[in-house]
Amino acid sequence: MKDRGRNLFHIKRKVGKIEIALDAKKIGEDYLFTLTGGEEHVGAVALGLYDEKSQRASSSVLTMPGHREEYLALQGARQVSRATKKTSVFVAGIHQDNVSPEEIRDIVSAADEMLESFIAFYKKRDKPAERDKD
Repeated sequence: MKDRGRNLFHIKRKVGKIEIALDAKKIGEDYLFTLTGGEEHVGAVALGLYDEKSQRASSSVLTMPGHREEYLALQGARQVSRATKKTSVFVAGIHQDNVSPEEIRDIVSAADEMLESFIAFYKKRDKPAERDKD
């Protein structure tokens, strides 16, 4: 049985005054991620690619004017594609009024930890030899 368009992974974390959530959905062989928190929105969208020939992952990002989620989306897409060797789309939208530089660092750190949790989950669950062939 393939994981067609279904939620694959969900994790939440309280960071300061807001809660952030990372959700992953499998679409065919590829992945769609959303990282949201506070007032949810689309702040940045990144596409991650894995090149079999060079064995390298890359990503490109589009950011909405006035938004600062590009690092989260760009790094998220690259890390997911590197780990899964698949295409990934990573949408990030986190908003907190009057956010301090320290709070931003805490949000980025929590997001990185949540992504590491997904990668550990993926490595345990989705080993290529064990995937369904349907």
